[in-house]
Amino acid sequence: MITISKEIELAPGYDLSKLGPLNELIFFDIETTGFTPNSSSLYLIGVVYHQSGSWQLKQWFADSMAAEQELLTSFFDFITKYKTLVHFNGDSFDIPYLKKCAAQYGIHPTFDQIQSFDIYRKARPLRRLLGLENLKQKSIETFLGLDRFDQFNGGQLIEFYKEYLTTKDNNLYQFLLLHNEEDLKGMPQILSILDYMDILQSEWTIEKHDFDKDSSRLIIEAVSPVEIPVPFQFASTQYQLHAEKNVLHFSIPVYETELKYFYGNYHDYYYLPEEDMAIHKRVAQYVDKDHRKQATAATCYTRRQGLFLPGIDRDLFPVFKSELNSKIYYHEYLDDLEFLSAYLHQMVLSF
Repeated sequence: MITISKEIELAPGYDLSKLGPLNELIFFDIETTGFTPNSSSLYLIGVVYHQSGSWQLKQWFADSMAAEQELLTSFFDFITKYKTLVHFNGDSFDIPYLKKCAAQYGIHPTFDQIQSFDIYRKARPLRRLLGLENLKQKSIETFLGLDRFDQFNGGQLIEFYKEYLTTKDNNLYQFLLLHNEEDLKGMPQILSILDYMDILQSEWTIEKHDFDKDSSRLIIEAVSPVEIPVPFQFASTQYQLHAEKNVLHFSIPVYETELKYFYGNYHDYYYLPEEDMAIHKRVAQYVDKDHRKQATAATCYTRRQGLFLPGIDRDLFPVFKSELNSKIYYHEYLDDLEFLSAYLHQMVLSF
């Protein structure tokens, strides 16, 4: 086994204190010749951590097939002093692989004693919002404008390693180490992708809001305490969003029409055909019996003329529809900052 240790330059693009104290975080990544230890081998484990004011890289490389066990024991011993293990899709691949691999040697991993933070899982909900083709680490790096020297993929590296075992070619060795190093150095940097979730969940200050009658759209500008690294745009049938730095610009269709609000407990209501509305029996008892009849689910409503926004949450806001069985529903537009803030947050978190 070959052990590589060196100081590296690294500028994380995210507030790492959100994950935990800096000296308790460790980033890791593995390289294998396949997807399962039963038919492949582990040949490289790398970690990045912060120590004594600088970032450090450590890699354990299997220079022979017999070094796999030594890689595992060295890695497990090293991470015991850390509390949070940060990785990219490690919950689905790296950690299960290491557990199965360790079991073949009777080694008991220490993963249960350390918190797992999977960047991939945290970023997965953002794929549609940001219009990403996929959520591979390199794709996120490209979106964030991050460059890397390594240009090889996993399949090529497997062949490089097999050839290295035969030739001990130093160029192949350097390519293998570089790919792992670039993945590790990229992880603290791509954490800034989480700023996009943070900005959506943050407490905004609505600076401007205006109903544009010409376009029948509600225009809102909100300011967040969180700043995103790269601008983005998102459009759906419900709204359009453009965000840059810490400012979010919303454009939401507004419908000026008449809709119905349906009461759930229709047994307690009478329907008044002449007024085309339902009223509670406590009040309807004073209406002539010839002008009222028992309400049904379809007639137990009151009509409302006004401005309406696309429906986003049946439980949070009153629901208005054209008919009872209509799948499309709306919320009444209220010129109120508290309502608008709640509506916007619920809207963007439903992407």
